[in-house]
Amino acid sequence: MHATVGDTLLVHGRVVGQHDRTAEVLEVLGPDGTPPYRVRFNDDGHEAVMSPGPDSVVRHKEPS
Repeated sequence: MHATVGDTLLVHGRVVGQHDRTAEVLEVLGPDGTPPYRVRFNDDGHEAVMSPGPDSVVRHKEPS
């Protein structure tokens, strides 16, 4: 998994009734765009450092 600042991380719910969550990548802490990432979740503004698992997808930002 590779991300850059401004990309969106989509975290799929893992159990029935758990909704997908999206988070903006604020900082890439690993080498060459690899995890961990500092992110801000769009639904509640919570910030966290996370290493996404196989239930996550990076949506790259559109080039300007």
